[in-house]
Amino acid sequence: MIGQRGAFDDRQPGKEVGGMFFQKKKPEKTEIRTYDTINEKPVLKCSICNGEQVAGFKDIRTGKFHEVMFVRDEKDLQQFKEMYGLTEVVKEY
Repeated sequence: MIGQRGAFDDRQPGKEVGGMFFQKKKPEKTEIRTYDTINEKPVLKCSICNGEQVAGFKDIRTGKFHEVMFVRDEKDLQQFKEMYGLTEVVKEY
């Protein structure tokens, strides 16, 4: 039906409908990922200037940092630890 409410809108009056674009994401089943435990170590890279934090892995031999995810709060850090089965992550400034 095409009308005032838009195409394919079959909702009932007074009933809220979640949009297609701004729906809350369903919690994903976290699977444990792997990384090179011999040559890499988990690191939380922190900026002194603005407090930005990025979780990833640093190559022990070359010092190259491989970025995995941006960390906004403790929840994101916990998610990173769960993804890779980690208990602690070293902060590096």
